[in-house]
Parts: sequence; structure tokens; C-alpha cells
Amino acid sequence: MSVETRPLVAVIMGSKSDWETMRHADETLTRFGVPHECVVLSAHRTPVATAEYAGAAQGRGLEVMIAAAGGAAHLPGVISAYTLLPVLGVPIESPALKGLDSLLSMVQMPGGIPVGTLAIGKPGAINAALLAVAILANSRPELRDKLREFREEQARKVHAERLP
Repeated sequence: MSVETRPLVAVIMGSKSDWETMRHADETLTRFGVPHECVVLSAHRTPVATAEYAGAAQGRGLEVMIAAAGGAAHLPGVISAYTLLPVLGVPIESPALKGLDSLLSMVQMPGGIPVGTLAIGKPGAINAALLAVAILANSRPELRDKLREFREEQARKVHAERLP
């Protein structure tokens, strides 16, 4: 069996400052051995480049897109508008409204342009990566096995906990 090296997942964020949150998606994908790429694109500051990137994603072999944004949180929706690939949105915690603005922006996508929206911040980044792994695992038994082992490890940790 050949090992895939081309990126299967894109981790896209609106600015470099989102890396503090999105590095958790990167680390989770790395833990599972999923080839991925991390890029900064902006729905507002680089709209043409964002549209071109999303439009070319499937042709380059990407299978899942994770897009993070804060505030108005348009990046995941714009990415989704230009691709047929699944788009997973991660709301970034914002100073003004603690990420609630980002979350509401993503979950209110109009019918027809889906964005699967996860939790605000670090938990959302981790779960977006885990959901990407689960999507990829539908056609990759080795990833399904890794995901099963991960879940079993979580269960073992819970069972090992003792109260005082």
C-alpha cells in the first residue's frame, strides 16, 4: 500500500493570529498521519485568491476543507461557495463577543451552501480535525482503525479516573 503524501485536508484561517487556535487542528491531523496544508486566506482581503484556492482544491486532491474565522466569519461560507468538498467551520474567539459573533455567523448560512460548524476555539479546531479524519476514514480502513484506537484510548482514560 502506498502512503499518501499529497494534502487531503486544508486548514485555512483568515489571519496568522488564528494560528494559536488552528494549530490544534494541525496537531490533531498530524497525530493521525493525515497529510494536510495550512494556509492564510481572507474572504475580505484576498477574495480572488480565496475563490481560486477553493475552486482548485478538489482538482489538487484535497477532500476536506477546515476554515476558521472570527468576527463576521465569512471565510468558511466563501470557501463552501466555491467547492463541492465538505467545509468544516471553526469559529475563532473574538475579543468583543467571545466568539459568539463568529459562531452565529457560521451557523446561519443560507440553505444550499453548507458549512458544518464546530465549537468556538480550541475544542472546535480539534473536533474539526477529528471530523475530517472520520470523513476520510470512510474510504481508508487504516484511518478508521486509528480513529477507533483514539476513541478506545479516551474511554480507557475515563475508566482509569478515580475520585478522592
